[in-house]
Amino acid sequence: MAKKPEDGDLDRGEEKQGSKKKLFIILGLGILLLGGGGGAAWFFLMGDSSSEPSVAAESKEVIQPGAPAIYHSLRPEFIVNLPPGGKFNMLQVGIELMTRSTTLVDFLKHNDPMIRNQVITLFGSQDGNLLRERQGKEALQAAMLELLNEIISSQGGAGEIEDVYFTSFVMQ
Repeated sequence: MAKKPEDGDLDRGEEKQGSKKKLFIILGLGILLLGGGGGAAWFFLMGDSSSEPSVAAESKEVIQPGAPAIYHSLRPEFIVNLPPGGKFNMLQVGIELMTRSTTLVDFLKHNDPMIRNQVITLFGSQDGNLLRERQGKEALQAAMLELLNEIISSQGGAGEIEDVYFTSFVMQ
């Protein structure tokens, strides 16, 4: 005789079919999440490679003769105390640097704290009476140009600063 299906057997079949649907839904959501996470990671980690030069591109930058000048501001302005004994006690200077290398501008931005420290030390050792005259200001510009190019070469920077411009110069 044929066995009559019991109510318990019918329920088990529905549970197995329902659990397969749940399994497929969970697997589908897992694949979707992994794909979305991988895409997001690629987007954020790869970024736009054209906006950030690679190390190889930085070291191989060739500056063409007659390339346009690039000016970099050392902001904020420098304010230093001058040595005692002179008529002037304080110096405030705004500075623009000229180069033709975008790599050097990035180098200057990256090394700003060290550069600012060296420039403040240089300015703080100046005689205010000598800085009143044009020759004193030009000598300070030349000393600063030499100092900055020494820093660039000692730290492995590419290129050089061609000129230093004082955009403001106040002594009190």
